[in-house]
Amino acid sequence: MEISRRALLMALAASDAKPIDTHIHLFEPARFPYHPAATYQPPAETLANYAPFAAGVLSHSIIVHPEPYQDDHRYLEYCFENEPRKGFFKGTCLFDGLDPQTPARMAALTKKWPNRIVALRVHAIGKEVNKTGAIKDRDLADPRMAQTWAAATKLGLAIQMHMTPQWAPAVAKLVKQTPGARVVIDHLARHAQGTAAEYEEVLKLGAHQGVYMKFSGLNYSSKQPPPHADLQPLARRIHGAFGAEKIVWGGLGMNAADHGKQKQAFETIWSYLPEAARQQIRFTNAAKLYHFA
Repeated sequence: MEISRRALLMALAASDAKPIDTHIHLFEPARFPYHPAATYQPPAETLANYAPFAAGVLSHSIIVHPEPYQDDHRYLEYCFENEPRKGFFKGTCLFDGLDPQTPARMAALTKKWPNRIVALRVHAIGKEVNKTGAIKDRDLADPRMAQTWAAATKLGLAIQMHMTPQWAPAVAKLVKQTPGARVVIDHLARHAQGTAAEYEEVLKLGAHQGVYMKFSGLNYSSKQPPPHADLQPLARRIHGAFGAEKIVWGGLGMNAADHGKQKQAFETIWSYLPEAARQQIRFTNAAKLYHFA
């Protein structure tokens, strides 16, 4: 897919901009305990440790509100209140897609934090649907899910899909049912956790104008250690399906060492692209998608 002249000019204009990390999780359980329904309990990755590194290397970060906190967004709000510089962070929210209270709760959070909540994250990584308990693997075919998508879209939120390839057809149906929906697919849709036929359905999502792919979570798809050179063929297929203008970079690390590895992987895998296209993926697309510019 060719880069449009307008996109090329935007990328060149932003060529000196530091990258935007579209996917960082932050945890501080000592001060903000994990939710009783937490699906896992990771070690602390605190704002205090992250902020000095991020402020020096990145333009902005998207805090992806993580499963251990479920629908308790207090730490996300704390990060907004204590960001390294004004407007540095935006974030996603997590609410139950089948709960009839979710549209009102999303509206309240976005009203409290104008232009800060950018997406509703939806987890669909299990083989079977999960109707109760932790907020994950809800039935994407349930009419209440379509209502939640519509409510999020009306609020200006994207839908951030953390999914395995088997759920691509259900996502495609929701996209068609939700005019104006913007969807961001996390972690290359965890390519290694699906069949070849299932991943073809993921690639078909690239034909929808509002669907983006996030270049993150490379370990879910690669069989090699960093810099994950074996992912270049997959990257070429994703580029062909989505175009450079609908790919964003995420998971750039908590510190300089991790960031160095992610940067090396980026340059290795996308080495065949011209610099203007790489800068779209590093910065320009995310700036537009998340309204940083």
